[in-house]
Amino acid sequence: MRYLPLSDADRAAMLDVIGASSVEALFADVPAAALLDGPVPGLPAHASEMAVQRHMAALAGQNMAAGSVPFFLGAGAYKHHVPASVDHLIQRGEFLTAYTPYQPEIAQGTLQVLFEFQTQVARLYGMDVANASMYDGSTACWEAIVMARRVTKRGKGLLSSGLHPHYVSVAGTMAKFTGDVLVHGAPALTAETDAEALIAAIDRDTSCVVVQYPDILGRITDLTPIAEAAHAAGALLIAVVTEPLALGAIRSPGEMGADIVVGEGQSIGVGLQFGGPYLGLFACKEKLVRQMPGRLCGQTVDAEGKRGFVLTLSTREQHIRREKATSNICTNSGLCALAFSIHMTLLGERGLRDLAALNHAKAVKAAERLAQVPGVSLLNDGFFNEFTLVLPKDAREAARALADRHILGGVSLGRLYPGETGLANGLVVAVTETVTDEDVEALANGLTEVLA
Repeated sequence: MRYLPLSDADRAAMLDVIGASSVEALFADVPAAALLDGPVPGLPAHASEMAVQRHMAALAGQNMAAGSVPFFLGAGAYKHHVPASVDHLIQRGEFLTAYTPYQPEIAQGTLQVLFEFQTQVARLYGMDVANASMYDGSTACWEAIVMARRVTKRGKGLLSSGLHPHYVSVAGTMAKFTGDVLVHGAPALTAETDAEALIAAIDRDTSCVVVQYPDILGRITDLTPIAEAAHAAGALLIAVVTEPLALGAIRSPGEMGADIVVGEGQSIGVGLQFGGPYLGLFACKEKLVRQMPGRLCGQTVDAEGKRGFVLTLSTREQHIRREKATSNICTNSGLCALAFSIHMTLLGERGLRDLAALNHAKAVKAAERLAQVPGVSLLNDGFFNEFTLVLPKDAREAARALADRHILGGVSLGRLYPGETGLANGLVVAVTETVTDEDVEALANGLTEVLA
């Protein structure tokens, strides 16, 4: 039986208050093509629980799970081995059911976990302070851009062409509501990044320069010259890291002068899970901390001198006047942050560096083998665990043909940039510690077949 607590009069009163003429008017921003004028086509009106379960299981069976085939997908989401102890620990009742505490100091365990998480992120990024997490990497990127606006009182952001297009899309959507001008373009299928062009474009209206590190094609650039140029013009440098494991092998953005570092934490402790939930990481210089969105946990001592934890900053609309809030982050990705922190703790600094070295070595070996496939060339010979192959045909067709052979061979640039014909032949390949020599050989043989 449906529960409809509101009467027609109640609905009319609410619509009158907000100034909407009808319920349908609330959906005015949804494109007409996306709206249905009746039930979902082909969906049965009702079915038994067992029938629904059987049907959903059959649909799930059509998925090609990452662990069941040779897997080389990356581009912002990476398949790493997550120790079983991570899943075991995050499912403990005190963690699994914990929500954002409204009397936070009572929940000392929750605050301690978040404090340790913040410490790990700050050290990984080479920054002074990190918050208690964001929703995901793309929204963290936007929060950094709008934070730069607050700091500099400017409204133009320069986005590197190597920034993930999904991150660009999220930022573009949000900028419609703030009036920020975002300057960006698609990358060129070259080994060189757009660092020089970014530096040349910085002016006195620029609030920030946003650079992905490594970028969407797997290229790695020295951020120091960009940071110096941005600072000379009074702008901030925002570094975006979609593969945090890379920082076990390459210099941190903080060492090269970044003011804000954000990114995706999924690859440490969090599985792919067919698209989420993921984990946004956010860190900055100490002088900018009061403009940082989200929450910040701090360490102190109690009246007896014992170690304790407090919610130091929480500049969100639930805690302060709405016009003073620095973000709308109402719930952080606490469980994913816990998984990240547990995995980082199990690795330790040496383990992180060893795992990063293993990823890089496997990627180098794979790149050398795949470049031997007739017609295939390696775009960038400097990379961490992800690189771009240039194929003699549209990479979308090749990726689909490989999938038909049960090989998930990479992410085609044509899929990420559907309107850019100059990128159509690019295939971004990620190689992690989970990839075997047999997997690489399967991909090489598969490419040989589909490109013949």
